[in-house]
Amino acid sequence: MVNMMCTKKKNKILMVPYPAQGHVTPMHKLASILTSRGFEPIVITPEFIHNQITSSMDPRSEISCMSIPDGLEKNEPKDFFAIEKVIENIMPIHLERLINKINEDGRVACVVVDLLASSAIGVACRCGVPAAGFWPAMLATYCLIDAIPEMIKSGYISDTGSPQHLESTARFLPNQPMLSTEDLPWLIGTPAARKSRFKFWSRTLERSRNLKWLLVNSFPEEHMDDIKQQYHHSKGATLCRPKVLLVGPLSKHATIAKNPSLWEEDTSCIDWLDNQKPNSVIYISFGSWVSPIGEEKVKTLALTLEALGLPFIWVLGFAWREGLPDGYLDRVSNSRQGKVVPWAPQLKVLQHNAVGFYLTHCGWNSTMEAIQSGKRLLCYPVAGDQFINCAYIVKMWKIGIRVNGFGKRDIEDGLKKLKEDSEMKQRLMNLYMRTMGDDGARARVMNNLTGFVDDFSKLTRNDHQFHLKDVDHDHLFNL
Repeated sequence: MVNMMCTKKKNKILMVPYPAQGHVTPMHKLASILTSRGFEPIVITPEFIHNQITSSMDPRSEISCMSIPDGLEKNEPKDFFAIEKVIENIMPIHLERLINKINEDGRVACVVVDLLASSAIGVACRCGVPAAGFWPAMLATYCLIDAIPEMIKSGYISDTGSPQHLESTARFLPNQPMLSTEDLPWLIGTPAARKSRFKFWSRTLERSRNLKWLLVNSFPEEHMDDIKQQYHHSKGATLCRPKVLLVGPLSKHATIAKNPSLWEEDTSCIDWLDNQKPNSVIYISFGSWVSPIGEEKVKTLALTLEALGLPFIWVLGFAWREGLPDGYLDRVSNSRQGKVVPWAPQLKVLQHNAVGFYLTHCGWNSTMEAIQSGKRLLCYPVAGDQFINCAYIVKMWKIGIRVNGFGKRDIEDGLKKLKEDSEMKQRLMNLYMRTMGDDGARARVMNNLTGFVDDFSKLTRNDHQFHLKDVDHDHLFNL
């Protein structure tokens, strides 16, 4: 006789990340926490990255992955504007079909949407499924986007996002770091590209206002009361805004046996680090998304590292190595001074005791991993929210130094300042303990996620009859 055991099917949560490494990783980490809440997360990605993600995942993972057509040619560049076209024009119809197919037996509990893939918010609404937003960056950067209407009204920017006063600085959020108007996230590339990016962010803001919840991969920041005041404040009609739930940093509070990666990690750099002196190595990475620094700057940095004789690990994709001087890779390899890899297991590298400093673009995931690992930062922001993150690192938290170039004097002076600041190590430790090191930090995250699950579970038990704008405006923040 064969014993048949019926198991209750888990409710599914569909998760739609923006298709870039810095967005896919925290979405998977959030998914891993939701598996512990009894759900089956399904991460939805375009075809052009689906195979790379699934091939790098732990085969024992409880997180499912599904792909949707992207309409891109095999060798078509996957830049910001190509991906925007996929998200806006191709993804919605296929995502709607997928949701309806999975939802035939009523088991889709919620759709979690990366705000940079905001077209999925309307898809979830049409399918009658609750939608939650996901912001993979710092809360202050979302609040900066949220302040766009006020920036236009105050004359900082035009209605197309152009700075009205070049080279000027302003405090766009109360008691937050001063920023140049040129540091705003959409100011990348040509004037036409800047206008298109501003339109993208304005549309993202408009769509996010229709959400009931916003899960933010961030921790309570200094002057949180001021940020809350800015978020609540509006002159004129009351704005509908999502309830903000801080669930970060996910790099600390969520564990995945193997992070999904769009590139194969070169783990040999860990063996190389084992042969270096403590705190002697400088780790260099400018992230995976934006063009890192250009060929001329690659060459300058390469020659500087060689001239200073610093041991280093440099994450540099093959497409950017044309800027390296002739014979450079052989020289630094033969001398054992440095190791250049296309991709690295970053958290393991940062947590290694041989690494003393991190030259970074100030991406948010990298920033949190640096804090988690207690590493001092040389900051060179490149694009997007990196300028805001840099301002916090240098001016608010004082755990790093900004460098304006990669010449010998720039790097030498930056490292000297990091070494001479005897209190920086303690500030790093204090920041780590406050944001992610104590039991209270993890309890806050888990309580916020429990509240979120309870909220949408009530809605799904009510046959998905919910009102997106039914928000308690007196309790918009869960810290």
